[in-house]
Amino acid sequence: METINIICVDDQQEVLDSVLRDLRPLTPLIRLEESSGVSDCLKLMDQIDDDGDYVAIVISDQVMPGESGTELLGKVAADPRFAKTRKILLTGQATHADTIDAINEGQINNYIEKPWQPEKILAIVKRLLTLYILDTGIDYKEYMPVLDQQTLFTNLR
Repeated sequence: METINIICVDDQQEVLDSVLRDLRPLTPLIRLEESSGVSDCLKLMDQIDDDGDYVAIVISDQVMPGESGTELLGKVAADPRFAKTRKILLTGQATHADTIDAINEGQINNYIEKPWQPEKILAIVKRLLTLYILDTGIDYKEYMPVLDQQTLFTNLR
């Protein structure tokens, strides 16, 4: 079975801990990774790719030291190895211009505002995970317990 990863990026450990806790229902089948910034995330993605594993979703904060979440998601979008990786901007401090840049440059799939509702972030991640698995041709049957059933069956028709 393939190793599918979700990477959460934020410079605040308490935020990372909260996101990982909210996504814990996925952990029987999905590996959750954390990163404290853009360069760490890109190194982690290189390592995952080198291991032959998958980066299904990157969830990134916007405001971080050094480079922003928009810059990170733009780099992910520009890398052909991660063309199917889904991208979420999770932030409470993005300006209107940041949001537009995230859509245009980072090609984000979702924007989630802090503070978030745990059930909402889990539902969004399940939907994007399901689309990622279907788009990459991974055998979805092994991952059924963590997939969004409505998205799955709508796309299998």
